[in-house]
Amino acid sequence: MALLSEKDRQLIERLNEIVGHSHVLTKDSATRRYRKGFRFGDGPVLAVVKPGSLYEQWQILQACVAADVIVITQAANTGLTGGSTPDGDDYDRPIVIVNVMRINQVHLIQNGKQVVCLPGSTLDELEKLLRPLGREPHSVIGSSCLGASVLGGICNNSGGSLVRRGPAYTELAIFAQLEADGQLKLVNHLGIELGDDPKTILEQLEKGQFKHVHSMENAKASDNEYQEHIRDVDANSAARFNADPRRLYEASGCAGKLMVFAVRLDTFEAQKENQVFYIGTNDPDILEDLRREMLAHFKSLPISGEYIHRDCYDIAEKYGKDTFLMINWLGTDRLPFFFSLKSRFDGWCAQLPGLSETLSDRILQALSRLFPNHLPKRMQQYRQRYEHHLLLKMAGDGINEARQYLKEFFKDHEGDFFECTPDEGKKAFLHRFAAAGAAVRYRAVHPDTVEDIVALDIALKRNERHWQEHLPEDIDKDILVKLYYGHFFCHVFHQDYVIRKGANCLELEHKMWALLDKRQAQYPAEHNVGHLYPAKPEQAKFYQQLDPCNEFNPGIGQTSKCKHWH
Repeated sequence: MALLSEKDRQLIERLNEIVGHSHVLTKDSATRRYRKGFRFGDGPVLAVVKPGSLYEQWQILQACVAADVIVITQAANTGLTGGSTPDGDDYDRPIVIVNVMRINQVHLIQNGKQVVCLPGSTLDELEKLLRPLGREPHSVIGSSCLGASVLGGICNNSGGSLVRRGPAYTELAIFAQLEADGQLKLVNHLGIELGDDPKTILEQLEKGQFKHVHSMENAKASDNEYQEHIRDVDANSAARFNADPRRLYEASGCAGKLMVFAVRLDTFEAQKENQVFYIGTNDPDILEDLRREMLAHFKSLPISGEYIHRDCYDIAEKYGKDTFLMINWLGTDRLPFFFSLKSRFDGWCAQLPGLSETLSDRILQALSRLFPNHLPKRMQQYRQRYEHHLLLKMAGDGINEARQYLKEFFKDHEGDFFECTPDEGKKAFLHRFAAAGAAVRYRAVHPDTVEDIVALDIALKRNERHWQEHLPEDIDKDILVKLYYGHFFCHVFHQDYVIRKGANCLELEHKMWALLDKRQAQYPAEHNVGHLYPAKPEQAKFYQQLDPCNEFNPGIGQTSKCKHWH
């Protein structure tokens, strides 16, 4: 760590006073897992500080503003585009990361029909809390990372895999904002009376001691228009994407340009009866016909519809096997702790001569080969027969509606389906989940042949019929492996490309962007801009309005990293 200025030293002393020495990290080895992103992003920081209460979080922010340092608020650091870490060393001020995972309370309101989530609460924890009430959060186990935070989803209007619920969204939040004149203010738009001064407000909020909870009929706590929105299959626009102006509102989509202390969200009635249908075909038009018919004419919308291409199926089978097995055997409870240990081990290896920071990946990959094939027999048979796979989950009356439709449909169309047993359905979706980390593992164990990964998440227009990508030869020749998977009914696709050694990844990515622009696709769809994508003009304007001093997470969306945006 570089020599500190007197001002920086005084700030660290103040942070130690607020949270205690054990929760202020300054050594590179200690800060590594916080300043390095899951896939992308890394850069030096002055400190990582971990508040244990909302008022400590507020005091930390006050100290950072007074010291004129950059603040990056971070929760689980599971993002795929580097949006909650630094990006390089070309900032004009020191950086302090405020990791909020110690503050993980969730308060039920309105008999569990809504929740108030504090900064470190995770989707996994929220799902477990709501399960005894017969309710669910906006998202369940998704397509990318375990341990993802609730507020991270809101701040990046993440999508999720559930067809009926749209992007994570609320208009009810409490947050800190730095105004153009440098004045820090706490804004309470939760619709809950908590007091008048920041200390009282935040302490009452953390304890769940709410004086009065207003019904707030005119403020949304979820995207309750999405079901009708997605049914419009002839619309010449995407169903959901991060830069959609419809869903940029204060904390929602702020990408860290505010410091958010809590959000108020709707919960959803859990479906008691579910059925997974496994669909295979060699004709992509078949799946598009299914999608259009189900969205436009079914009485019951699908719960989810996850697509996976055969090549992605194969890579996930081999390079996502240990993830699959761990979740299948251990559940999701212990995995965040396991990933934390893995990160620490990787950091330790990176400091020792002759060892690689990918050593843990190589060990896990080798161990996974010792276990027999983990996928159900009928899935393996469909892998042999079909190129395109669709996992369709229906509930209630929709089960029989889908059953009868699929029986008639495949009498006259190429392809087939089967109804999964509960175990097959669980493993099918778990395999689809494991696909998201497969490219990262492939890169880790093939450093001699892989340059890097280009990872895109795109939203096609709702009326787009030709959804399968066909790359020109000047791009295709530099790609070793393509992984296509996604949320099919939303027309949101994750496209991971493993690039051969020596190729120019940035140049390839820009060529791909040009192709997507010709298709009028929107990108990113749900992982947000991070430091990989340029923010669209309306999105960049939104960021500047939220944070005129550019104090919070500067550089996001490839915008200016300089104070006051200069």
